[in-house]
Amino acid sequence: MKELFPKEHVVGFVGSLILTLAALSVITFDMSNGIAMTILSVTALAQAVVQLVLFMHIGETEDKKSLYTSVIYAVVVGLVTVFGSLLTMIWGY
Repeated sequence: MKELFPKEHVVGFVGSLILTLAALSVITFDMSNGIAMTILSVTALAQAVVQLVLFMHIGETEDKKSLYTSVIYAVVVGLVTVFGSLLTMIWGY
């Protein structure tokens, strides 16, 4: 029966709830902008790691190089999209 219980998924779910509550504490405790952005950045990065490792099983494949390359490529495409949008819409280039 132990092998049927999804322990990793429960740990990931509880971890995600804790990280979400930590991020919501920024609103509840009226923090300064610097501290708030630090907490939000750390919790967002930790949330992404929890999602990738515990739910998407990123480390359970034999071909880790292509998997990590795909994740890095997705992050780069996301950053180019965000900063390209800022460049054109806000900064006026």
